[in-house]
Amino acid sequence: MSSKQRVLTALDHREPDRIPVDFGATAVTGIHVSCLAGLRERFGLEKRPVKVHEPHQMLGWVDEDLKQALGLDVEGLLPRKNAYGFANQNWKPWRTWQGLEVLVPGNFNTTLDAEGYTLMYPEGDLTAAPSGKMPQDGYFFDTIIRQAPIQEDKLDPEDNLEEFGPISEEDLAHIRAEVERAAATGRAVIAKFSGMGLGDIAAVPAPFLKRPRGIRDIAEWYVSTRTRRDYIHAIFSKQTQFALANLARIPDLLT
Repeated sequence: MSSKQRVLTALDHREPDRIPVDFGATAVTGIHVSCLAGLRERFGLEKRPVKVHEPHQMLGWVDEDLKQALGLDVEGLLPRKNAYGFANQNWKPWRTWQGLEVLVPGNFNTTLDAEGYTLMYPEGDLTAAPSGKMPQDGYFFDTIIRQAPIQEDKLDPEDNLEEFGPISEEDLAHIRAEVERAAATGRAVIAKFSGMGLGDIAAVPAPFLKRPRGIRDIAEWYVSTRTRRDYIHAIFSKQTQFALANLARIPDLLT
């Protein structure tokens, strides 16, 4: 049974020859860079730095040699940009608090504040306010809430829609290339398309935006689902329109 058949059989609620395995095909099945480095050492694979493709959680790319060693069945279509709004390209070295040498994208730019936190910046722009922080000896970045004072009479749902809109030609080209790459592996392919999660709480503070507007405080957002229902409904309605329109453009890339 092939990896693709194995996954499809399990999704069809039938018993495959073995349990399908996925590590790293999505941001919610990813592996921390420290674990990846340990696995590479455990399997005696070539010594090389792990690439950090999702700096928010410090998730690393699972290279093909490790995928084969682990017997993985799923191949993911990773997005062009990560949670901090910059592309995974132009790799450069970086050292974690634990002393692990990794590779990070070129716009992975950090500073240290007076309390010893490692600060991360939206789009890698050091002139913007930081949107993430990692404590000393930390393993991942926490979101920094950058909520401007809320004026009830000036709240505009469009402010919370800044990150949503028609999918760009650049992103479509990226998806097309990723589909071809993933399909060639013979594994089951899983894809995540941005903008599809209504109220995704990890995205509400918008660590990828330099100057987020609207309701961006996590607690305030949850309160708003009760006290500002019309506001939230307007956001979800427009976001759904964008999502459906974008999905309509994607199927041609998947055939």
